[in-house]
Amino acid sequence: MERSKYRRVVLKLSGEAFGGTAGAGIVPEVIVSVAEQIKEVKALGIDVAVVVGGGNIWRGASGSLKGMEQATADYMGMLATCINALALQDALEKLGVDTRVQTAIEMRAVAEPYIRRKAIRHLEKGRVVIFAAGTGNPYFSTDTAAALRAAEIEAEVVLKATKEEGVYDSDPRKNPQAVKFDHLTYLDVLNKGLKVMDSTAASLCMDNKIPIVVFNLNRQGNIKRVIMGESVGTYVGGER
Repeated sequence: MERSKYRRVVLKLSGEAFGGTAGAGIVPEVIVSVAEQIKEVKALGIDVAVVVGGGNIWRGASGSLKGMEQATADYMGMLATCINALALQDALEKLGVDTRVQTAIEMRAVAEPYIRRKAIRHLEKGRVVIFAAGTGNPYFSTDTAAALRAAEIEAEVVLKATKEEGVYDSDPRKNPQAVKFDHLTYLDVLNKGLKVMDSTAASLCMDNKIPIVVFNLNRQGNIKRVIMGESVGTYVGGER
């Protein structure tokens, strides 16, 4: 069996990833592609937990900007993540991957409530665990949920899947001369205001010494490449 760099990982998927090129709605082909990559990683014996966003369905920040009370808008966003989690669970189980969805907001008819020890037990039994509904609290992003869950389940890394090759000094879609970083420290991210994760998530990873790898999800096989330790995307960690 191939030797991997990490034993237990948290994969952070944005809601936009589920919406394909449009970034909206749910594109079944995209979800199947992600599920296939996760299955490929599971075959290596890696513990995989997934945190999903909901921006393809509803983004709380957008609702609050249009006059909606922010807590209400954020709760709506949490419910959107649950829809994505169930879609990903369905795709994984059709591929024969045993999966559990745990939600920070209880909805026992469709998923388990989040219980740390139970989540770890699922991972130990070889199941993929999908964490939905963020932290269960408004005003916190799903990036923060990914950092929090990674610390709670003692994951070795947060893999942040994006549409870009990594982290750049400016928006590569607007600036063809944008420079990609191969390695950043947590303080680089915080001091430069780089769009890796929000400051709460980055600080939580820094405090718990959990590295972050930002990479392009749309390149088939990239999840495995990162886990095998290949130089893919941008690595965020301690001092260089």
